[in-house]
Amino acid sequence: MLIYLVTVLACVSMQFQLFIPGKNWRLSLAELVSFLENRGIKFAMCSLSKEFFVVSTEEKVGASIIDDLGGTIKIGVSAADFSTEIVRSAFVQKDKEAQAQIVRDIVASGLVDEMFKSESERTLFGVSVYCAEKQLRSVYKVIQRFIGSSIKRELAGYGKKSKFMGFAKDRKLPQLSHIEVLKKNLVENKAEILFCVGREQTFVATTIAVHNPFEFQKRDVGKPVQRKIFAIPPRLARIMVNLAVCTKGKVVLDPFCGVGTILQEALLAKSKAIGVDINRWCVEATMRNLEWLKDEYALENAEYRVLQGDVHKLSQKIGWEQVDCIATEPDLGPALRQIPTTSYAVRIAEKLEPLYYGLLEEAYKVLKSGGRLVLVSPYIKARSGNPVTMGIEKKAVAIGFERVYPFKRGFFAEDAAVPENLISMASLIDAEERHKIGREIHVFQK
Repeated sequence: MLIYLVTVLACVSMQFQLFIPGKNWRLSLAELVSFLENRGIKFAMCSLSKEFFVVSTEEKVGASIIDDLGGTIKIGVSAADFSTEIVRSAFVQKDKEAQAQIVRDIVASGLVDEMFKSESERTLFGVSVYCAEKQLRSVYKVIQRFIGSSIKRELAGYGKKSKFMGFAKDRKLPQLSHIEVLKKNLVENKAEILFCVGREQTFVATTIAVHNPFEFQKRDVGKPVQRKIFAIPPRLARIMVNLAVCTKGKVVLDPFCGVGTILQEALLAKSKAIGVDINRWCVEATMRNLEWLKDEYALENAEYRVLQGDVHKLSQKIGWEQVDCIATEPDLGPALRQIPTTSYAVRIAEKLEPLYYGLLEEAYKVLKSGGRLVLVSPYIKARSGNPVTMGIEKKAVAIGFERVYPFKRGFFAEDAAVPENLISMASLIDAEERHKIGREIHVFQK
């Protein structure tokens, strides 16, 4: 039986860190808690929603971790927090005193002082509003304009000229994209304000880091050899590496390495990488891509090897208990032009069973005790509306693996509202509307 020791911090600090997740907030949250836990960072999730997470840590988490996470878009440091009831009074009931109180709290936080220190003659700043409270979403844009105008007036009081970044009328949400923040240098100038409205508490923060999509894009379409279909995105590959606890110095294996996307992210995490694929073309493609990565990112001490081999003979190729973690995406089935019937989806899953069962058996052999396996299996949409999955959990447990539940109650502050279905969630689904076959991501431990 797995025993986890998690030290829960009380959410009593006046300063919190805010994380803005990507589209799949559950996957982003699972990666974040795994990343923090497995680096020995004591933390507590104080508030969570699909819009933002509020985290209290014993020590400040550096902005540079944004480069190590695949599922986080922005990181902010909270400078002020107050009851969401004040926000409701200010913008739904239009209470002038409540509005004035919000302005006083923002000014007292020091955010405006930081903008005033900018050497530019005219400060460019932006405000992004993230709202977990449904009732307040109707006044999203009102809040954003009010906060922006208030900051502009305060800067004028300092004798500082400023420009408040607005939004096109057709923009659905009043939020700056990570690309806009990067291009306008708002992080360096401490000039993006995050106004995050939770159900009970509202947080005002300064953005200290944003996800750089250009780096992930380079590793996707800039590498020498690409595969248009059946390719895993680099961001998801990085999330899987973090879920598998592939940290510095550990040996990570991808037994279906394809063109090496997961191995790339493992090397950037300073792990040692082993790739295996039955297809000779894939082996050669992976080697070319890893050599390119080594040069492109100056990874002078990168250690990796790529072998041709059948997954059913993995232990013969790698040896018993030789790797610390496995992250992999095997065959997910055929490229479908339309959503299949349930019976056809079941046949797809049944046809893949020998491949997956063979992988589970061999993975258990090559993993060291305590090692993790992060495995993608197909999540097949069906015309009935009920997706078809492979149900590989029983096989994995029968072999000797234990299931790792991504969200342990100990991760969350005692007073944090945590949905029970989140705690009981055993796998993570990544399936966009346009996909006929999505991904079900499992985490197992030996």
